[in-house]
Amino acid sequence: MSVKTRFAPSPTGYLHVGGARTALYSWLYARKHGGRFVLRIEDTDRERSTQASVDAILEGMKWLGLDYDEGPFYQTQRFDRYREIIEQLLASGLAYRCSCTKERLDALREEQMRHKEKPRYDGHCRDRLVSANEPHVIRFRNPVDGVVVFEDLVKGRIEVANKELDDLIIARSDGTPTYNLTVVVDDMDMGITHVIRGDDHVNNTPRQINILTALGAPIPKYAHVPMILGDDGKRLSKRHGAVSVLQYAEDGYLPEALLNYLVRLGWSHGDQEVFDRQEMVELFDLRAVNRAPSVFNTEKLNWLNQHYLKTLPQERLLPEFRKFVVALGVENPDEEKLAQVLELMRDRVTTLKAMAEESRYFFVDFDDFDAAAAKKHLRPVAQEPLARFLEKAKKMNEWTPQSLHGLIEETASELGVGMGKLGMPLRVAVTGGGSSPSIDATLAIIGKEKALCRVERALAWIRQRAEQAQQH
Repeated sequence: MSVKTRFAPSPTGYLHVGGARTALYSWLYARKHGGRFVLRIEDTDRERSTQASVDAILEGMKWLGLDYDEGPFYQTQRFDRYREIIEQLLASGLAYRCSCTKERLDALREEQMRHKEKPRYDGHCRDRLVSANEPHVIRFRNPVDGVVVFEDLVKGRIEVANKELDDLIIARSDGTPTYNLTVVVDDMDMGITHVIRGDDHVNNTPRQINILTALGAPIPKYAHVPMILGDDGKRLSKRHGAVSVLQYAEDGYLPEALLNYLVRLGWSHGDQEVFDRQEMVELFDLRAVNRAPSVFNTEKLNWLNQHYLKTLPQERLLPEFRKFVVALGVENPDEEKLAQVLELMRDRVTTLKAMAEESRYFFVDFDDFDAAAAKKHLRPVAQEPLARFLEKAKKMNEWTPQSLHGLIEETASELGVGMGKLGMPLRVAVTGGGSSPSIDATLAIIGKEKALCRVERALAWIRQRAEQAQQH
């Protein structure tokens, strides 16, 4: 049997990390078994579904590199097919019209709750002939005897007695089909062999199996993946930070890192932490998925992202880095400078966004010095070392990290001061702050003309502060 999996999000919001992990597991399972992966957009909730959400899902899948072999299919384009199946179920007596009012159903529910019974439809219209011309919904005639049994590929054997399941609605009063009907018809028509989804769907599975059985369709294998929790033990949501896949892209994370993190969030292969895409495909096994919920850990994701920033080839990272530098307002960043800064910064940051922000001074002039760094290092005592460096640097023909290192060393030695007495004021002068990669490499990339202008500016700043102090 050829494997066929599907990812079937509802376009009522962005593609969140829980959905992305489900998509990844479905994609990996199909790829591992040489099968096919289907993308289906379950957009029957017309009030909440939006085109913006559809676009966000498609864009998120593309960014993650989760390519699909079929689709995207849209449920709103399949209404004729659902109506055909509903009519088939009605004609064969496997479904019936129900005219129970909301008031009757509310009263029934209250009565059951009062007696501590499980709220469920009581089959009032099951054997009544309700006219197609009066207001009604259509219900599936669920078997009353027997047990639904399925071997969940993650959770193990699950059994549910049919008497626990009521006659669920498969078409609303306006004729639109419900989720449990559409998903069954789609899985049947598309030949889905393995349904991998969140465990919030476990309760739907026995109902869907009964409808598939009624239609004489094959029953897929099911794998219900536990949910993802925030570090406070509650379901992952916006309060825990970014949960949208595209938000991670905007925050400077790499798809390689997010995929690697998500595959390990509930699945493991020994103690291995880092997996490239090919390894994921080769090693992924649903039987190794944890049955307990997973806790999202941003620190771990940051560690993985930094790993990929350090190890991915420069040509893979440069286009991504360029986008973040352009976002700083740099219209056409110099390619050579981009590459040099990337090499210098890739060990120092956890995201591309942080890399761009922390290397801003390489590409654009800063308006002012960091107050704390200037107060500590741009003091009158720094005036002579900076002035001496400036004088010597103007005469330099070779502007390289090596020659600049030699010049800093020579200047400090002549003045009888430690390297830090020149290095730190120099760092604040050319970067605006107290933190940067090695000062010689930083000076080399900033360039001679711009670096010397910034040192002159720092000297003027020191003199101005000294004059102001004297006046007071």
